[in-house]
Amino acid sequence: MSLFCSKAQQTDSASSSGGNCSHHSLGILFALLLGAIALFAKAPGSQSSPESKGYIGNEACAGCHSSIYNSYEKTSMAQASGPALDGLIPADFVHQKSGVHYRIYAEDGKVWLSFERPNDPSVHSKHQLLYYIGSGRRGRTYLFAMDGFLFESPVNWYTDRHVWDMAPGFGNAAEIPLNLPAFTGCLHCHVSGMQPPIQGTQNRYPNPPFSQAGVGCERCHGPGEAHAKGGAIINPAKLNPARRDEVCMQCHLEGRAAIEQPGRHLYEYQPGQELSEYIHYFVFADPQRSLGAVSQVEALAQSACKKKTGDAMSCTTCHDPHSEPSPAERVSYYRQKCLACHSAKFGTRHHPEQPDCASCHMPSSLSTDVAHTDVTDHRILRRPPASPQLLQDANFRADLPRLVRFPAVSKTDHDVRDLALAWDSLVNKGMTAAAPEAESLLRTAIKKSPDDPALLSAMGYSAQSKGETDLARELYRKALAIDPNLIEASANLAAIEAGHGDLREAVRLWEGAFQRAPGQSSIGMNIARAFCEAGQVDRARDYVLRVLEFNPDLTEAKNLFQSLNGPDPKCN
Repeated sequence: MSLFCSKAQQTDSASSSGGNCSHHSLGILFALLLGAIALFAKAPGSQSSPESKGYIGNEACAGCHSSIYNSYEKTSMAQASGPALDGLIPADFVHQKSGVHYRIYAEDGKVWLSFERPNDPSVHSKHQLLYYIGSGRRGRTYLFAMDGFLFESPVNWYTDRHVWDMAPGFGNAAEIPLNLPAFTGCLHCHVSGMQPPIQGTQNRYPNPPFSQAGVGCERCHGPGEAHAKGGAIINPAKLNPARRDEVCMQCHLEGRAAIEQPGRHLYEYQPGQELSEYIHYFVFADPQRSLGAVSQVEALAQSACKKKTGDAMSCTTCHDPHSEPSPAERVSYYRQKCLACHSAKFGTRHHPEQPDCASCHMPSSLSTDVAHTDVTDHRILRRPPASPQLLQDANFRADLPRLVRFPAVSKTDHDVRDLALAWDSLVNKGMTAAAPEAESLLRTAIKKSPDDPALLSAMGYSAQSKGETDLARELYRKALAIDPNLIEASANLAAIEAGHGDLREAVRLWEGAFQRAPGQSSIGMNIARAFCEAGQVDRARDYVLRVLEFNPDLTEAKNLFQSLNGPDPKCN
């Protein structure tokens, strides 16, 4: 078993310890390094709140647009997030796999998540929940903070099945996943006025992390300050078709991979701009055979309705972003949308006994990427298949599907770079058959863009995974010289340095990464082991405690802490 881990993941293993190593046995002669290890980097500094950039909030719209304001406040988008107390759905259930009893409840005007495992005193605590995420139409989760780092609740409410269960991907977790970072990709589509994470971190946000609950008017119309003073504002309906559709696409398209452009972030996008300047989406070229929870735009593009009508059809052809039909009105509302193209005469001939067009042509099926969640099939198939093939099946195909940009574009200078990173992301998600394709493209891309830190880091891990540590070290060092804030590159380079006997440099890199991502338990455990083997038991104990602060149910950390507190401290 390897002493140290490489390839720092965004979140730790769902099934066991957060320090689960990927490879590399690092024969380290610690006796050469028993001296003091000077390794403490400065904590990441605070970041001042960003300028409003002209955003003024929904209330500023209410005076002139009261009718729209009042109807919009009732929509799922407007209710996509808010203070936890406003969105409380009480929970009281036991997760059978882990044996943990979870509760979510209000007490003294605050909302709490408590968790305990009977007969395990180390697992008995609670966290205050600050915000809810999700309108409740499909589900809901909550956010809590530790030292300014924002995390998602380990349990979610799933509306379609009316159950509480673990967060997506953690249904079989034997330990409590309390270290799930609240990434910008999630917050961007559920809140308004999101403040970017403090530089160098993934989930340490200024306080408060966002200025307005829910998805605000300005998400689709752009900053409203100039308009409030009599100026113009973006009306998506008057944009050209591509820019119009991108307003919806920013949150209703996930694709198989989404690659942010160098120096850009999706949350910086404003309506009317070209979305591809910020992010490029990739999908499989094969017709979609599975339904992801956020695949509506991709699915609609495959529909005969969209193909025949072209730019005349958009999301707003059927959906009014300012209001939603009531449950009693839903069937007739959407039937009229269908008949607007297919005519009332067609409606009298085509199954007049069944007014609910969507029940046959847009049936709900179980999502392939979020448990307990149904998703409406926006492919609008004439005869939908009885059981769509699951997305996971593609991960095990011997012949790889073709990955293409969506929406389709003519070739650009970024094609190889983005395609390489897209395939690499699929490999990291478990599509191991794509590893040779990803590596080949990465090599080509680096020749064209030798100073791209994302490419260098990805190629570094590809080399490291094959035991080519000298090449990996060179690539990681170059990537970090360009962008010192790369957490995975720092952690992986540290594993290589430790393997080559430079424990001082390894711990310096690990410590800097761990300060910026304390939820990544594997990094903290590597530091603890390094100090322990160097004979600095007190420092090792401090780091294990820090790991347990963010991940209190991590068996590996609990065992090491127990060993370090015995009469004869041990490092295993």
